[in-house]
Amino acid sequence: MNNYNKLNHTTWDFEYRLIWIPKYRKKLIYGTLRQYLGEGLRELAMQKESNIIEGGCLILS
Repeated sequence: MNNYNKLNHTTWDFEYRLIWIPKYRKKLIYGTLRQYLGEGLRELAMQKESNIIEGGCLILS
C-alpha cells in the first residue's frame, strides 16, 4: 500500500493489528456469524476512516 506519512526528516507507516479472542470460543462464531462480524468490523473501520487490509478466522480445538 505504500501510504507513507512524511515530514522533513522522517517517514513512517503506522499500522494496528487487532486480535480478538472471545472467552467462550463456540463454533457458531466461525459459522454463519462470521460474515456478520466481518461486515460489522468493516463498518466500524469506515467510521474511523481506516482500512482493513486483511482478515481471517482460525478455529483452534
